[in-house]
Amino acid sequence: MTLRLGSRIRLVRRSLCFISVVAVSLAVLCLHIWTSRLYSVVDISNRVPPEDLLDYGVLVPSKKYAHISFKLRTDVLGLLPQNNCKCEVEPSLNLPLQKHFISPAYSIDFSTTFDPTELMELHRRREEEYRSHRQRSQSPADRLLIAKANSPLEYPVQGVEVRPLATILLPGLSLQDAAQRKEYTVNLSATMGTFDVAALVDEVEVRGSGEMRLVVSSPFLDNLNRQLQFVTYTNTIFHPNTADVVQFETENHQTAFSIRIRNPATPKLYNPGSSSLEYNISTLVTIATKTFLRYDKLRTLIDSIRKFYPAVKIIIADDSEKPEKVEGPHIEQYFMPFGKGWFAGRNLAISQVTTKYVLWVDDDFIFCPRTKLEKLVDILEKTSLDLVGGAVREITGYSTTYRQQISIQPGGEQGDCLRIRRGFHHKIEGFPHCVVTDGVVNFFLARTEKVLQVGFDPRLSRVAHLEFFIDGLGLLHVGSCDDVIVDHASKIKLPWKTDEKGKEYSKFRYPKDNTVTLRHGLFYFKNRFQCMTGN
Repeated sequence: MTLRLGSRIRLVRRSLCFISVVAVSLAVLCLHIWTSRLYSVVDISNRVPPEDLLDYGVLVPSKKYAHISFKLRTDVLGLLPQNNCKCEVEPSLNLPLQKHFISPAYSIDFSTTFDPTELMELHRRREEEYRSHRQRSQSPADRLLIAKANSPLEYPVQGVEVRPLATILLPGLSLQDAAQRKEYTVNLSATMGTFDVAALVDEVEVRGSGEMRLVVSSPFLDNLNRQLQFVTYTNTIFHPNTADVVQFETENHQTAFSIRIRNPATPKLYNPGSSSLEYNISTLVTIATKTFLRYDKLRTLIDSIRKFYPAVKIIIADDSEKPEKVEGPHIEQYFMPFGKGWFAGRNLAISQVTTKYVLWVDDDFIFCPRTKLEKLVDILEKTSLDLVGGAVREITGYSTTYRQQISIQPGGEQGDCLRIRRGFHHKIEGFPHCVVTDGVVNFFLARTEKVLQVGFDPRLSRVAHLEFFIDGLGLLHVGSCDDVIVDHASKIKLPWKTDEKGKEYSKFRYPKDNTVTLRHGLFYFKNRFQCMTGN
């Protein structure tokens, strides 16, 4: 009897121990996934950016300070870009049942997509294109210019702008020289424009008016500075978007500042319709979708939209082989060549949008009472976000937002490293259900002009989504709100309901061709990535 009781006690203890291990593991997993760090709440409302954004310091010390000893802080140095990134899988917690709750970490080397004999020539062409890209996209305005503290010269550090072939007064020029001199002199020189003066000040000599080099001198410092207030700059070499670097000199001192030369961007304004306390969704939003063979699901989507938004325009891009006409009020259907593809269809649909915002939905989504477009419009109207995603609810009741953090670590000649992690950057003040992230689910509202600016690579025909956000990195300010939800049609396939269209759709949707090779090849050459890591 005592032996049986002891066996039972040991069995209970083992069970409790196993349950404790599982419970602790699950708790640690939850903490690892959801609360690995405290997220701050940040105000990203629309506001005028500060005007005093300056560049500070240069990491490479001058020879003047070479004799001063110092101690490196490796923890801080490790945060600085090294231009030698490596795609290595980061170590993670080794916990029971981990593979059931966390996707395994991975590392992909895009160079393995190509044959070794092909890779060398492809790498050469890619770097040649990259150099050309940098020449087109960079200007002298991107250079780091430091206002030396020991210089008596005062000058604008940034913010000076002139339209092509136009003239401006140069602000902020002066000489603060405490030394007593017989004559004070400053020189200005440029390469894309000429200098002049809007007025002549007594006791001041000006040489080089209308030329690329201007010399101003005077025995009186105050007179000299008064004359500098009248100096003008005229752009003489046309370029729609570049900069001129002006050299500003006096005795034993020389500095430089940039003048931005560019035409202002032409505004693209959208008429919001009649003023109202509530948003007029039909004048602000167009719904765009891409369909292929799934007309039953498309019509279900349209019916669900009309329950809540009867007057919102719906644009459909269709690349079915035997297209069916989808008719109804406020519906536009555009036909494409057969099997043209997913991103090509996105380009077509969004290119026809004329409203301020475009809502992207898949053709198998279903609107429900929680699909409140007004909430998505509200956050775009009140913040600096360009795109905000909602949540997609599956038939199981589980909702996903697919929030992704995307970053690029600089590399050397082999290319940069693409890093993708689940999660978000911070919460948004005033919108408790919304966060800032880099990638969202296939249900999002965006500023039409920003989506058109990024575009969708039409070579990605059947399997793609995150590639759009990778291309938009640096262009799109992305948010995600989990309280605006759209339903996803059931993906359960019943054998007796499978028809020829369903089989054909599956063949195109899940191809067995070189889709992965194509995607990796685009990452390697087009985006200049050497590899990708993620979880």
